[in-house]
Amino acid sequence: MDYLQKIQFAANSYYNRGLEMAKERDLSGAALYLKRALQFNKYHTDARNLLGLIFYEMGETSDALTQWVISINLQPENNRADHYLDEVQRKPGQLEIASQTIKKYNQALFHAQGGSDDLAVLQLKRIVEEKPNFVKAHLLLALLYMEHGDHTKAGKSLFKVLQIDKTNQKAQRYMEYVKSRTGKADVEKRKMKNAFSHREMQDDDVILPPTYKENTGWQSIINIAIGLVLGAVLVVFMVMPARERSLNYEHNQEMRAYADKLNLANQKADSLQKEADQYRQEKEAAEENLSSLMGDSDSTLSQYGTMVQILNAWRKGDIQTAVQLYIGLDQSKITDESMAGVLGELQAEMNASAPAVLESLGAQSTAAGDYDTALHYYEKYMEINDKNPQIIFNMAMIYKTKGDEETADQLFGQVIMNFADSPLAESARAERGY
Repeated sequence: MDYLQKIQFAANSYYNRGLEMAKERDLSGAALYLKRALQFNKYHTDARNLLGLIFYEMGETSDALTQWVISINLQPENNRADHYLDEVQRKPGQLEIASQTIKKYNQALFHAQGGSDDLAVLQLKRIVEEKPNFVKAHLLLALLYMEHGDHTKAGKSLFKVLQIDKTNQKAQRYMEYVKSRTGKADVEKRKMKNAFSHREMQDDDVILPPTYKENTGWQSIINIAIGLVLGAVLVVFMVMPARERSLNYEHNQEMRAYADKLNLANQKADSLQKEADQYRQEKEAAEENLSSLMGDSDSTLSQYGTMVQILNAWRKGDIQTAVQLYIGLDQSKITDESMAGVLGELQAEMNASAPAVLESLGAQSTAAGDYDTALHYYEKYMEINDKNPQIIFNMAMIYKTKGDEETADQLFGQVIMNFADSPLAESARAERGY
C-alpha cells in the first residue's frame, strides 16, 4: 500500500467513524472525526457534506453553508451539497432568518459580557423559541441560569442540548454541576429531620404522677379565689404592660421596615432608570456595530450567499448573471480561511471572462439611455483592466452627453496621453476640439 492509499484509507476510516457517531446523535464527536478526515483528504466530499449537515442541525447555518460551498467548488458534478444549498435557498427568507438569529445571539452575548444578564436571558429565550436546535444559545442560557442559582431551568436547557447532541462536553459538564446543586436541598432536609427527631417511648417506660394532698372544700374555694386575684394582678401589672411594649416594638419595627423598603425601592428605581438609559445606549451602539456584520444586504452571511449564487450561475453556464453578481460581491467580508482558495479561483475566472461581459452590458445600457448603469459597468471593467482605450473613450462620451464636460475632457486626455498610437486618440482630440 503506497503513501496516497494510506492517506485515503485513514480519511475513510475517520469518515466512517464520524458517520456512525452522527447516527447515534453524537454530533460533537462526529464533527471531530469528520474534521480529521478532511485534514487527511480535503477532497473527501461525503465528509465535508456530512460536516455541513451537523453544523446545520446544531443551528450553525453559516458554517454549514461554508462547507457546502467548498464542496461544490471541489466537486461541481454529482454532489449532494447542491441539493442542500437549493433546499436552504428555496425556503423563503431562510438566509435572512439565520442572519437575524446570529445577530440576536451576538446581542445576547454582548449583554451577558456586560453584566446585563436579564436582557441576555430574554434575548436567548426568544432565540431558542424561534430556533430550538441552536445549541450555543441553549448553553449560554443554561450558564446564565446557573449563575443566578436557577438550576432547574438550567437543567431543562441542558437536557434540550443533550437531546440534540448527546455527548456535548460543555452540556455534560454543566449538567453534573446542576445535578450536584439540585440534590443538595434533599440532603440538608434529611439531616435536619434526623437532628430534630424525638426518641419514641418504649414499652417499659413509666410516667410518674406528681404527689398531691387532699384538700377540704373550703380550702379549695379559698385557693381558687387567691389564684384568681393573683392572676388579675399579674395581668394588670405585668402581662398587659409587656404586651403593650411588645406591640409598640413590633409596630415600630414594621414602620422602620416599610421605610427601608420604600427607600430601597426609590434607590432601585433610580438605578434601574440609569441602567435602562445605559442599556439603550449600549443597544444602539451594538446594533450599529453589528449591522455591518449581520444585518443588511452587505452582511457577511449575505456575501457567502452571493458566492453560492455566483458558483451556481457559473456552473450552469449563465456567465452574465455570474458577472453581475460578482461585481456586487464585497470580497473583504469573505474571511473564512477555507474559502480563500474558492475566492482565488473565482477571481481568476472573472478576470478572464468578466471584461467582455461588462463591456457588452455597458453598451446595452448606453443604447437604452441608462447612462448611470452604463458608467457602473464601465467602472467595474476598469477595476479589472484599465488599459482599454475604448472603455475610457466610451465613458468620456457618456459624461459629455450628460453635460459633465470637465470629467469628459479628463478622460479624453487619458486616451490622448496614454494611447497616442490608438485610432481613438485622434477621435478624442476631435471631441476636445483640437
